[in-house]
This record gives sequence, structure tokens and C-alpha cells, in this order.
Amino acid sequence: MIAVLQPWYPWLKAFHIISLIAWMAATFYLPRLFVYHCQVASGSAESERFKIMEQRLLRAIMTPAMLATLLFGVLLVLTPGVIDWSAGWWHVKLLAVACLFAFHGGCARWRSDFARDANHHTERFYRMANEVPTILMIIIVIMVVVKPF
Repeated sequence: MIAVLQPWYPWLKAFHIISLIAWMAATFYLPRLFVYHCQVASGSAESERFKIMEQRLLRAIMTPAMLATLLFGVLLVLTPGVIDWSAGWWHVKLLAVACLFAFHGGCARWRSDFARDANHHTERFYRMANEVPTILMIIIVIMVVVKPF
């Protein structure tokens, strides 16, 4: 624990929430772009436009927001008195966050596949994948706010 962080707790929490909102917005939008990308022919002007949109979303918004969320989250965890390490909610939240990081990695891999015109997933796959971050967000928010166990 780092005691010097305690007076900064409200600011750390605010920036954590702000960066999380940006990350989640991009995480909701990128799989939706993949759905639309599946609907156009590879090599078409529309496909090339989607490739640019997907790359910019991932590199300019989604990944920096994820890194900021991680940074501020770690700083919050290191702030004395913020986490009761014996509480069960913390472990469930951490698992859901790990799944969100894995989903982010999956999105990066899918974007790379589209960039190489090597997508092998269906539009339906991406429609279903688009629901994953919503479910993880619900779990994370309930764990942090309600702390059910």
C-alpha cells in the first residue's frame, strides 16, 4: 500500500471511471463494426474504410483507454483502505476484468484478421461477441457497487 495515494483517491477514482467509460464505449463499438464489415466484400472500398475505422478505434481510443483504466485501477488498489482483500466480490471483479482484457485481445486479433482479409468468423459470431463486454460490465459494476459477498 502506498499512503501518499490516499489524498488523491477521489481523483484516481474519477479518472478510472472516465477511462473505463471510454474503454467500454470502444469495446461495444468495435465488434459492431466487425458485424458491418462482414456484410461487405473483401477488397471493396467499404471494406477498406472499415479497416481504417477499426484500426483507429483500437489504436487511438480502445487500447489507450484500457491502459489508462489499468493504471488508475492499480493505483486505486494500492491506495490504503480501498480493498478488503478477504472480500469475495473483489475476486469475482478481478476475474471479470481479466476476461475483459482477454476480450480486448480477441478484438485486436479479429481486427488483424480483417486487415489481412482473413476473417473466418460469421456476422452472427460478432453479434454474439458484442454481448460479452455488456455481461462483463454488469458483473464488474455489481461487484464494485453492491459487493454481494
